[in-house]
Amino acid sequence: MGFEIKRFQGDVDEELICPICSGVLEDPLQAPTCEHAFCRACITEWISRQPTCPVDRQAVTACQLRPVPRILRNLLSRLCTSCDNAPHGCNAVLKLDSLASHLVECEFNPKRPMSCEAGCGLVIPKDELAEHNCVRELRALIATQQGKLTDFQQELAEQRLTINEHKRELALLKEFMRAMRVSNPTMRALADQMEREEVVRWANSLARARVTRWGGMISTPDDALQVMMIKRSLSESGCPPHIIDDLMENCHERRWPPGLCSLETRQNNRRLYEKYVCKRVPGKQAVLVLQCDNTHVDEHMMVEPGLVMIFAHGIE
Repeated sequence: MGFEIKRFQGDVDEELICPICSGVLEDPLQAPTCEHAFCRACITEWISRQPTCPVDRQAVTACQLRPVPRILRNLLSRLCTSCDNAPHGCNAVLKLDSLASHLVECEFNPKRPMSCEAGCGLVIPKDELAEHNCVRELRALIATQQGKLTDFQQELAEQRLTINEHKRELALLKEFMRAMRVSNPTMRALADQMEREEVVRWANSLARARVTRWGGMISTPDDALQVMMIKRSLSESGCPPHIIDDLMENCHERRWPPGLCSLETRQNNRRLYEKYVCKRVPGKQAVLVLQCDNTHVDEHMMVEPGLVMIFAHGIE
């Protein structure tokens, strides 16, 4: 719908009047052939009922409508009008092209967003401030948030059920493949490839770590305490079950490769430690040196599927 004529100062040219609503054109469009101009909302609604020009009845569709010429837009923008909030006390008279920006900041706008200064800090329309009750509004807000939280928790529970079901199906598939791999070379190769890819995905999910003091490495960890804690952390991080026992065995120097198997060789090869790509064992003073991350390392410094190095200190 167009602007009411009575709010404009002076006479308004007839070419600037919408033939449908008889108001001053608002966001105007024109027919392609006869070039009659109309408010966008007016002509869109009209054509939805009958695809013709309201003035001369020539056929026209919505996709044929086009913007009015620049000269007509300039004439509209120069018209002087009162503010929409004149009934609420605004006496501003401004050009039509400045109206939209003025309305955003107009202090007389009853719907202007205002912050409550009574304590709750909620942003509400100006005309609702008088009826605003902080306690009531905050309770309503809390109830809304609690409803959303309940919905999220329900959705999360459903997602967990789905994930657990997928894990169960995957475990069954792995068991089937393990059973088949003994007698079927093709299945054995496929299962091996899947396990390797699983290890790589897990390795990529772990954070990089930097060892600042290799001298703090514990070569013979306490099996009853440190090893079990490391194993639990690895399991919680998503470590593939088929390698977790081997990794835990590799916590001890008795399972380390030749380049690390004794204090003397470790001291001789200390400069080679810097080649290791280390991953942090979540929450522990320990790192993983996985074979899939360290294909560049010499064979005498690496074992399958990798090393777990526990430290007294010195990990970033």
